[in-house]
Amino acid sequence: MKIILLQIDKTDQSFVEQGVQEFTKRLTRYTSFETITISINKTIRNKTIAEQKLEEEKQLLTHLNKYDVIFLLDEVGKEFSSVQLANQIQSILNAGKKSLCFAIGGPYGFTDEVRKKYPLISFSKFTFSHQMIRLLFCEQLYRAFTIIKGEKYHHI
Repeated sequence: MKIILLQIDKTDQSFVEQGVQEFTKRLTRYTSFETITISINKTIRNKTIAEQKLEEEKQLLTHLNKYDVIFLLDEVGKEFSSVQLANQIQSILNAGKKSLCFAIGGPYGFTDEVRKKYPLISFSKFTFSHQMIRLLFCEQLYRAFTIIKGEKYHHI
């Protein structure tokens, strides 16, 4: 199965990028993993929040239709423990799905329309920046695969 992390705009924080690269490298032992970054024209950041979210939505939707299973990472989503996330991924693997996409919105998240269309996952009651969640997600995805494989990375 191929797993995709779909994200809005590149990060300007080098430590986030380094961490994502490290966990991407580790994930190659378990699955095909790719990060796709959707570039948004910088002039959109001068518009209202609603206009920004709509522009991001247009770009996201052109990508999302390509995948078998899609989750949006969103602060109002369902919270999973690391083991629950591993179980969710295992069930998707068992179902024989070819692709799984996790999407991270821009600085203001997703529109309500997109939120209604796809299942939502929250990493915490805390709110994380759309850049920081990239690193946290990659670490949790790696952790999920070590749980699935029964490896010692995750301490119960």
